[in-house]
Amino acid sequence: MRRQGTAALTLAALGVVYGDIGTSPLYTIKEIFKPETGVAPTPENIVGAVSVVFWLLMVVVTLKYVTLIMRASNRGEGGIMALLALASQTAAHQPRLRARLLLLGAFGAALFYGDSVLTPAISVLSAVEGLEVAAPALKPWVLPLAIGILAGLFMAQSRGTATVGKWFGPVIIVWFAVLAAVGAWQIVQAPQVLQAIDPRHAWNFLAARGWGLFLAVGAVVLAVTGAEALYADMGHFGKRPIRIAWTGLVLPSLALNYAGQGALLLRDSQAIENPFYLSFPPALLLPAVVIATLATIIASQAVISGAYSLTQQAIQLGFLPRLQIVHTSTHERGQVYVPAVNWILLGAVVLACLGFGNSSAMASAYGIAVTGTMLITTVLTYFVVRRAWGYPRWTAIGATALFITLDAVLLASCSLKVHEGGWFPLALAAGVLVVMTTWKRGRELLGETLREDQLPLREFVQTLATQDALLRVDRTAVFMSAEPGVVPQALLHNMKHNLALHRRNLVLTVQYHEEPTVPVAQRVEIEEIGHGFWQVVAHFGFAEQPDIPQALRLCAEHGLAVDEFATSFFLSRETVVPRPQARAQMPRWRQKLFEALSRNAGRAVDYFGLPDNAVIELGTRVQL
Repeated sequence: MRRQGTAALTLAALGVVYGDIGTSPLYTIKEIFKPETGVAPTPENIVGAVSVVFWLLMVVVTLKYVTLIMRASNRGEGGIMALLALASQTAAHQPRLRARLLLLGAFGAALFYGDSVLTPAISVLSAVEGLEVAAPALKPWVLPLAIGILAGLFMAQSRGTATVGKWFGPVIIVWFAVLAAVGAWQIVQAPQVLQAIDPRHAWNFLAARGWGLFLAVGAVVLAVTGAEALYADMGHFGKRPIRIAWTGLVLPSLALNYAGQGALLLRDSQAIENPFYLSFPPALLLPAVVIATLATIIASQAVISGAYSLTQQAIQLGFLPRLQIVHTSTHERGQVYVPAVNWILLGAVVLACLGFGNSSAMASAYGIAVTGTMLITTVLTYFVVRRAWGYPRWTAIGATALFITLDAVLLASCSLKVHEGGWFPLALAAGVLVVMTTWKRGRELLGETLREDQLPLREFVQTLATQDALLRVDRTAVFMSAEPGVVPQALLHNMKHNLALHRRNLVLTVQYHEEPTVPVAQRVEIEEIGHGFWQVVAHFGFAEQPDIPQALRLCAEHGLAVDEFATSFFLSRETVVPRPQARAQMPRWRQKLFEALSRNAGRAVDYFGLPDNAVIELGTRVQL
């Protein structure tokens, strides 16, 4: 049974985790030998380039991610937000360091959104461009067809991946089998390419580049795009299935295909126009385009789903306002759909396709988003190794210094292409980072402002005990409060306008934790204050969607049964208004941005799963 479970998870991991890195052979070798890199397709350079690609896969993916990074598990969850939560916990008593780590992690998350735009665009475009090789007359149709496929993919997101997900693994297995088979067929015809296994060829290739090293490395890095997915999807599949899939199928298939493309170039350097598709026999070219397109759609699906999960985690950690989150599966907690993010990504993907026009132009922009996220992941890992795991400083440095240096070189190489399109993911990331930091800072200032006028809950309840004439309604009222121990604004407004209190009053605070999930047994804690008041705190992890009705049902286990059919929920909706400029706590433009985000934030009713017919919202105007 355990073996069957591991086999099923390994199959699923192949479809979701390895779609991105598995489609890199479509364009990597071609980009290395572009005229702009200054690398001529000579036999020495061909063998050297294949050697660099092979050893980059070994060092970055096998050693860094599979061996080291995947050990940094946040209760089984992975990804940059989970790693950020783990690293920031180690600096809980160092506010300045913690703030810097949060900013660094937020920028890494922002870069991931750039990756979520470019991965679908470059993957699908590079696959459909195979039509140019099969029938040059179809070239004018490549871009419209790619945009049509991408639009269909995003429009289908609301249906969820549960239905088609079971096909991902088998299709990707066929894809990797095709990669391995065509690569082996080419290697048989030029076996001298196998010299690339010797790392000295990689060293000689890099050493011969001189100052052109960064141009060449900026293209080679395309071979490891998607490596971050190994860590990001660890919570869905576990370490073992991901590692088995990598060592058992993905790495051998990629190595064979890259070597096969090198073998083809050794026999015919003119094939550099598109070495991936020209590796196939002419009769199999159209089937290759079809399977490549399917593989790139799957690769795109994986990174799009990752953007939804990242958004959910960012909301829970306080970096983004509430957004509508739709759970597309009743069985899998991680399958979510965020409509706002979906349509923003689609718009950005279409703009990227129209702006760049082809996969080669887009490759210049692609590397920066990927390498930036990789470097930030490694830096955060240092703090986990040093502080969370308690290893000596020299051990933590030894475990991460090589990877930090390598990531820095890769990022520097890609940065040379900022003017060629690298500005695009940086601009996207900068925009997202401004939104995230503005929202987090604005909420902090808003909380400080509200706390100035809040009353201690216990003292307030004691004063109510003397007011016997106050009308009591024979129902249960749940007042949502951002902080425990204080009187919610909605409670004060209800008393002021309705001149009544309910027979039972629950002051409910939702607390999010820097861990992915909270055990159900620890979901709620209850404190009876007296005179018909209870303080209830509901705990959720950053990977969980808060469900208030379900949390209230758990109160019965603590001696507080809540009848959901006799319960009203009172919410306070803050309307942010600007202070005079002399007293403003944020620049005017950030104030306006925060006000816009507040106005357009998702409804608390939907976000917390509250019943529509039992909610009363009371407004509060707050100067910021």
